[in-house]
Amino acid sequence: MITVTEATATAGALRRLSEAGVSIWLDDLSRRRIESGNLAELIETRNVVGVTTNPSIFQAAIGSGAGYEEQLADLATRGVPVDEAVRMMTTADVRAAADVLRGVYDSTGGRDGRVSIEVDPRLAHDTRATIAEARQLAWLVDRPNVMIKIPATKAGLPAITEVIGAGISVNVTLIFSLERYREVMDAYLAGLEKAQAAGLDLAGIHSVASFFVSRVDSEIDKRLTLLGTDDALALKGKAALANARLAYEAYENVFAGDRFTALAGARANPQRPLWASTGVKDPAFRDTLYVEELVAPGTVNTMPEATLNAAADHGDVQGDTVTGGYAQARADLGAVERLGISYDEVVQQLEQEGVAKFEVAWQDLLDAVTKSLDSKGVDGE
Repeated sequence: MITVTEATATAGALRRLSEAGVSIWLDDLSRRRIESGNLAELIETRNVVGVTTNPSIFQAAIGSGAGYEEQLADLATRGVPVDEAVRMMTTADVRAAADVLRGVYDSTGGRDGRVSIEVDPRLAHDTRATIAEARQLAWLVDRPNVMIKIPATKAGLPAITEVIGAGISVNVTLIFSLERYREVMDAYLAGLEKAQAAGLDLAGIHSVASFFVSRVDSEIDKRLTLLGTDDALALKGKAALANARLAYEAYENVFAGDRFTALAGARANPQRPLWASTGVKDPAFRDTLYVEELVAPGTVNTMPEATLNAAADHGDVQGDTVTGGYAQARADLGAVERLGISYDEVVQQLEQEGVAKFEVAWQDLLDAVTKSLDSKGVDGE
């Protein structure tokens, strides 16, 4: 538990982050976190105003069975198939978390207080199935503050347009490249235009675009280390920040443009950039690197709990660290390219790996739940 003294001592950096226009979301969820009151506590003491989930998070939470024993027993007794059982458990957690965050949602006019749940990662390359799954998840959770996560694959882009067009708020995930990010923003605007044509109230539709950070450094820095030259080693830890800062520049350009301006007149909301994968993976870097160096108004930073606690404990938040850095960001990515490291190759590899990792995590979750159901005497297949 976080004491009052600790909360007071650590509030400064997180409060400054919020005051700088960054919404702090927690990149984690479990039933025990909800039922113990920990999530409510983080909202109160850590400035948390949203929650993101993914297949890996649910695999860690549900795969252990901790906190899910009673529901698993009931599902086994009823002979519920494993896919349905998993969806019943995950949507129950998201629904409960959405209820905890409902006050934030109401007080921010729907901007925050959001809880995200992802479509089945096995559907990442199937547009029609992704659309159907998104509709189903929104219906199952049945809370206005849910966001449906859709991966930014080629097949995901038209799904984003259709789901936004149906009035469902979307968290677009697994964005690594600037080109794909521009396509995501275009898909969002097309969805808003579709919703407007259908007579929907655009004010109620929200979206974030989850731009992944640390994985970019992990892959590019590995290649820089293999090169081993002074010039290569000097670039370690720079590519991910450069990539994210140029994404923010693209966001500024698109949402200051004529196309969005026309939609804004109908009360449309911009699609905010969300910094994802912000836990530092290289111990040589400051553990708050991707928090302190990605401060910009109108953004979201979704943090694993360790990063949230590190930012609270020793974060150094000094205002906007993004908008003045576009020229240097271009220079840094250009320097990486000149060393023979292909940006396009890296981001394409990361997208493929990202989808594959979530597919594996989802299958591991299905396997764990199947085992739990079987152990109670019912075939979970």
